[in-house]
Amino acid sequence: MDTTKAQRIALLFNANKIFDYEVIAGIAAYFGSTGAAWDIFLEEDFRLRLAGIEHWQGDGVIANFDDPAVAEALSRCSVPVVAIGGSYADPSNYPAGVPYVATDNIKLIELAHQHLIDVGLQRFAMFSVPATAENRWAQERENAFRSLMQGDRLEAEIFRGCETSVHSWDEAVQGQIDWLRSLPKPVGIIAVTDARARQLIQACIIANVEVPEQVAIIGIDNDPLVRRLTRIPLSSVIQDAQEIGRAAARLIGQMLHGVCPPKTPIVVPPAGINVHASSQYQLIKHPNVMRARHFIRQYACQGIRTEQVAQYVGVSRSTLDAVFRRELGCSVHDVILSFRLSAARAGLDSGDRSKADVALNSGVTSI
Repeated sequence: MDTTKAQRIALLFNANKIFDYEVIAGIAAYFGSTGAAWDIFLEEDFRLRLAGIEHWQGDGVIANFDDPAVAEALSRCSVPVVAIGGSYADPSNYPAGVPYVATDNIKLIELAHQHLIDVGLQRFAMFSVPATAENRWAQERENAFRSLMQGDRLEAEIFRGCETSVHSWDEAVQGQIDWLRSLPKPVGIIAVTDARARQLIQACIIANVEVPEQVAIIGIDNDPLVRRLTRIPLSSVIQDAQEIGRAAARLIGQMLHGVCPPKTPIVVPPAGINVHASSQYQLIKHPNVMRARHFIRQYACQGIRTEQVAQYVGVSRSTLDAVFRRELGCSVHDVILSFRLSAARAGLDSGDRSKADVALNSGVTSI
């Protein structure tokens, strides 16, 4: 092979999804750090289109195989292919003869479940997506959850809901509310994605179900955009998608130089959990404290005061403060301030906002 000639690599992903976006970022990191002479093909709008891909005249392909249509289309491709997708408990579910880099679906669920145990919960449920061929990764996460529940001799409570669109939105939300109300509480819920977790938090707010006092929620993806669209800060398991991208790029690079790829999948474990308020369950007995904390989580950064919290709960300020001191050992104002400071810390840690913006968005009165 002429090593001086640029090699043409096609990336087949839907980068409107955070997992695919982060995988591409990992490929880019490998590309930048190694100085590989690659010409990258990627649709201008970062969408996955398969028409004519079997006639690709390049040197290699890295693609998301969670969609069976991708695997089918690339089975007729004559250039080296590296597949990316979810892991499977049954090895026969992996594409035959194609090197594969996987996110560890079992470890993702185990990590979320252990976190909910660690905060003191004893009941668990899962919010999934409808079962389709494109959602096999979600079905694997459901199977991992069932296995954990069976090990603890508990019933595996799984709700898939429906696909969401403008026309089905009201139906979807009502279905989530009905399910939430049917669950024994307190309960910890693992959502198969952050997008699903965000929907569930909204349903809780609409139904006046306190998060996390009654329902603690953790998602998967650590999607920063979803976090900004969620009124209660969302906890999430961090898929190491960038490492998956780097591993796939290394594989395709080795294959282009004649190195035989591994015959078994490379499975990449999660990188950890980004813990926020949605899963920080704390055993609280008094319903007024539960309701007050739920209100504070939503509005602490909008400048609320103790009087407004007391008005929402329906008691006097002095009564609410007294209950807070008995239950939590602090005042209502202390809790409001704690949430504002947490929001400010998160804003500063993001590194992409000015101090003035952080102060404004966290409800702090000055820089």
